[in-house]
Amino acid sequence: MKKRDTPLYKQQSTPCFGKEMPRHFPKLSLSEMDEKVRLLAEKAYISALKQEDTKDALAMFTVPEDCPIGLHEDRERALQKELAEQQSEESAKRKKSFKMKRSQSVSLQIPISGDWALSVVSPMLSPTTPEPVLPETFLEFQRVTISGDYCAGITVEDYEQAAKALLKALFIREKYSRLAYHRFPRTTAQFLRTAENEKWREEDEILPDILPCPHEGEDPYSMEGIPEDLNYELKMKDGIVYVYDSAEALKQEQPHSLPYPDLETFAIDLSHVLAMIADGPTKTYCHRRLNFLASKFYLHEMLNEMEELKELKSVPHRDFYNVRKVDTHIHAAACMNQKHLLRFIQTTYQTEADRVVLEKAGQKITLKQVFDKLVMDPYDLTVDSLDVHAGRQTFHRFDKFNSKYNPVGASELREIYLKTDNYINGEYFARLIKEVAHELEESKYQHTEPRLSIYGRSSSEWESLASWFIQHKVHSPNMRWMIQVPRIYDIFRSKKLIPHFAKMLENVFLPLFEATINPQKNKAIHVFLKY
Repeated sequence: MKKRDTPLYKQQSTPCFGKEMPRHFPKLSLSEMDEKVRLLAEKAYISALKQEDTKDALAMFTVPEDCPIGLHEDRERALQKELAEQQSEESAKRKKSFKMKRSQSVSLQIPISGDWALSVVSPMLSPTTPEPVLPETFLEFQRVTISGDYCAGITVEDYEQAAKALLKALFIREKYSRLAYHRFPRTTAQFLRTAENEKWREEDEILPDILPCPHEGEDPYSMEGIPEDLNYELKMKDGIVYVYDSAEALKQEQPHSLPYPDLETFAIDLSHVLAMIADGPTKTYCHRRLNFLASKFYLHEMLNEMEELKELKSVPHRDFYNVRKVDTHIHAAACMNQKHLLRFIQTTYQTEADRVVLEKAGQKITLKQVFDKLVMDPYDLTVDSLDVHAGRQTFHRFDKFNSKYNPVGASELREIYLKTDNYINGEYFARLIKEVAHELEESKYQHTEPRLSIYGRSSSEWESLASWFIQHKVHSPNMRWMIQVPRIYDIFRSKKLIPHFAKMLENVFLPLFEATINPQKNKAIHVFLKY
């Protein structure tokens, strides 16, 4: 295997405003929406609201929601429905059609030429058919084929209904992926084009804009070479950012033509997804299908364990420790382990005990005074007393989960060590992250996507976070930063920190648009968004 030294790239999903883009969203109308779909969507939404009301309940263990009697009755009803179908002539024809399609799909499971597949499926077509010649790279695995019925585990009508719902969901996902400039799987795209009786073309594929990492010796925080102002105008209305070509277009209310889903279209698409979630046959089919695939893979492992092991050992210079691994959901405040955090707290107390790290009610407090107020000595702390490990008791309990971010249960220590906007401008937090990044760079093959929060309380949050990133030089080639928006608008509203939800949306998204159309005026945010 060829050695790879190419760094991972950051994906940019912001479209270029300079060119016209086709509208990917045909407008839908509520009058075209099926009444059954609407009722199922409402049912799923009501069910979700009930779960939201009970989310604070303690969930130490997972308990099945369905009782055995209910499961037995469901099984009996499904059996009666299946028996009734067997007596139906139309149902027999459908099953025969499914069997034919399945036998045809079996020939496609082996990735070899069509002639060889045909000879396997129909060996009696030609008595002089030669023995198949396998490619040199073909792995001689033992293969399992399920034949007979259509293997869905549900009735034909339910099977068709589930297949149509899943196909509709795939079309919806592709539609929104294209708008967001996200990469959509080619195999799925080819299948969807076949379902539409169209031919898939590579030039129709939408790929994300990739921004490469800085080269060795290049300054990742450089403010040089920043693009010029694009001279667009912005206006936020009802929580939506409108882009205008000029000030004149802004006065005339003529926004730039950009593809977007209108509210009615989005509501209809959401209703289809919610209806699929609430649909019993679809859930049954998906559950059975996933179990079937898991069992099939387990059987493959049992049959081909030694072949897999031989192939694994034949790859030079690759094992678990020198293959690239990426942690994709790591909160930046939890990217270090418990011992690392404890050691850092003890080191800072030993070397900087007299440093002012906090200010409360106009009074400046040193690190030593903080620990004196908490009546504790850092040298007596242990990993257990630090209590920042999320165990089983935090499952489904976000109140307990969030409290784990407070070392020793003290919010003061969280503000000092795990915040970017504190009295010391997030210096300790940056040092901790840089130590973690150094360990990743030393190991070479480990990467992470640490998350930082934008709350939407103020429009200056992006500027503050970008300044922290550049000031403390937190960039690492082994890290790609993710931004998350905590769903705590209700708290901000109850404390009157923001007047309405539209203001929160403005604080979160408007600075991004401003940095995109005028990077010269928002240099720090422009540099930060690269990584």
